[in-house]
Amino acid sequence: MSSAASILSRLPRGKQYADIKDLLAQLDYLGEEQVNAVYEAYRFGAEAHEGQKRLSGEPYITHPVAVAAILAELRMDHQSLCAALLHDVIEDTGIDKAGIASRFGDDVAEIVDAVSKLDQLKFKSRAEAQAESFRKMLLAVARDIRVILVKLADRLHNMRTLEVMAPEKRARIARETLDIYAPIANRLGIHAVRVELEDLGFRYLYPNRYKVLERNLKKSVGNRRQVVRKILSTVDSALAEAGIDARVSGREKHLYSIYQKMRRKGRSLSEIVDVYGFRIVVDRVDTCYRVLGVVHRLYKPMPGRFKDYIAIPRMNGYQSLHTTLFGPNGIPIEMQIRTEDMDTLAETGVASHWFYKSGEKSGATAHAQAREWLDRMVEMQKTGSSEEFLESVRIDLFPDKVYVFTPKGEIKRLPRGSTAVDFAYAVHTGVGNRCVGAKIDRRPVPLHTMLHNGQTVEIITARGARPNPSWVNFVVTAKARAAIRGYLKKLRHSDAVKLGKRMLGKALTDLSLNIRKVSRNKLKETLAELNLENLEALYAEIGLGHQLAPLIARRLLPDSEDGDGTTDPLGPMAIAGTEGMLVTYAKCCYPVPKDTIMGYLSAGRGLVVHRETCGNLVDYRKQPDKWIAVEWEEGVQREFPVEIRVDVINRMGVLAAVSANIAGSKSNIENVQVVERDGDHSTLTFLIQVTGDEHLRAVLDGIRSMTEVLRVQRVCA
Repeated sequence: MSSAASILSRLPRGKQYADIKDLLAQLDYLGEEQVNAVYEAYRFGAEAHEGQKRLSGEPYITHPVAVAAILAELRMDHQSLCAALLHDVIEDTGIDKAGIASRFGDDVAEIVDAVSKLDQLKFKSRAEAQAESFRKMLLAVARDIRVILVKLADRLHNMRTLEVMAPEKRARIARETLDIYAPIANRLGIHAVRVELEDLGFRYLYPNRYKVLERNLKKSVGNRRQVVRKILSTVDSALAEAGIDARVSGREKHLYSIYQKMRRKGRSLSEIVDVYGFRIVVDRVDTCYRVLGVVHRLYKPMPGRFKDYIAIPRMNGYQSLHTTLFGPNGIPIEMQIRTEDMDTLAETGVASHWFYKSGEKSGATAHAQAREWLDRMVEMQKTGSSEEFLESVRIDLFPDKVYVFTPKGEIKRLPRGSTAVDFAYAVHTGVGNRCVGAKIDRRPVPLHTMLHNGQTVEIITARGARPNPSWVNFVVTAKARAAIRGYLKKLRHSDAVKLGKRMLGKALTDLSLNIRKVSRNKLKETLAELNLENLEALYAEIGLGHQLAPLIARRLLPDSEDGDGTTDPLGPMAIAGTEGMLVTYAKCCYPVPKDTIMGYLSAGRGLVVHRETCGNLVDYRKQPDKWIAVEWEEGVQREFPVEIRVDVINRMGVLAAVSANIAGSKSNIENVQVVERDGDHSTLTFLIQVTGDEHLRAVLDGIRSMTEVLRVQRVCA
């Protein structure tokens, strides 16, 4: 008699024990002590939840038992099952984490605590609460991956019993399931759980669409069975002739995948349903490729529809050969060919790590892949808010992948549309932060170049290089986006502090004061009034334009001075053109050194520099308190963008000629636009780089000397 059977024989009769009896009957793969521990967890949980009921009216303990049963189907270890039976004890009863740890050990207590919600914390919004709860759960998962498996089983049983909820709550939970939990199950390779979560989420989020699809699908079942039987018989015979022992079965598509394919490809239900799926399971990897040859001889393969996930597994460790064939009467047939181990992994994913006990065989692959993903999530959560983190996770969970290689032949899997910068961050965050160039198949390419399957990518780095803010506009991976934003936030804060310090220093100098002469009590009082922690925070607020330096300077005056008198200003603040992110140059007038300029304080953007002749100053002058006098430092060493307009005679090659002239003046062209005014004349608008007004005059003079040019002028708002 097995250990589970031994406990079952001792259980009293009664309807209330039916659920635990069913669970224990599934545990024939565990030892006696482990089964006893699971039963003790059941008794402990039943006692803790005594008197509590679900919305359906059932005793609350039926839910934890059902969650444990889902994990038992995945053949999870006894600690996971104990945690499942106790997963709501901390949240819904008076028992704490220490109480669970003393009875069932630290591992079980950690899993239970991680799955529990964050009801004791206060959040600004429900979205923030959900995001922070999810962040906490993922951090716990990084320590013990079983946390997410318990959470997925918990969500699956809640989805199975969602009918009792109000329609609005059903829709919200269903949306969350489709956005987060089903993709996580897919990411971890747990096919059976993912499919059921998707179908249940679809059913409750779009009940009418679900019913229509379900009804129409049932109508086509009869005809499909006949076709499936015919194909199965043909494939079985062909494999037997080749001496291959295989298990062949028809593969049913689930409703949500049909719905998604209809939307993605813009096809009708009949076009999607007419694709027949089959799975062939064999004993060894080399037999998979022999089977591929047999089915390709039997039915012609569709060009470009073969995928070898055995040689290059998916991100979740999934392995299989996929091929699409022209079947009888030209109907499409999708074939999956895999080994028994691959089939187990495809159904249970990371859970197969426990199925294989010590982590041998395929289970270790899935576990390693999941661990790599979780480590990336932990790195990403260090930057930004909880909601930004959740958005990053969402992006990372929908992987339409491209496979590329490092120069050493290591495979990197990235979302389709990824660029060289995404690849750099996939290698290492430090490589991404320092990258200055890239080579694809040994040829230099721009960093925004999109990657394609099979390419070899090499990243060129430089010491002292740093991320470019424009990268955020084209990177697609969550890791790259989070790393760039995190770096730029630190850089932005640093720039804001430097700018704010200069601006406050200038404002204090105008009042014949400096920060060292400000009394400590006055500074402390001002910081308290503004709810700021220290002087650095004050500098940052001024640099970001949230506080005005002249007003802060007046606040810091000694009490004996009224601060309302006028002082002789000591001249404008000098701008060197290299101040960082918090000094920007207006794109309406493109100021360059030697232009007469003014600075406007913009909340969140810092100091925006305009030409004094800019047309937009009319609106800005209505807020004189936000203006600050600025001037160029001597010997500014950098390039500035400037826009010029060139009216030309319409002749073949005129654009190339003007461009060559600009290049000859040692100016780089960033952008060009061509507008044809009539058949004989065109207007060319160039955005070029110059070092100052002398360089700009040289460029304009060079263009004026051309016979095709009628007029050239600098553009200003």
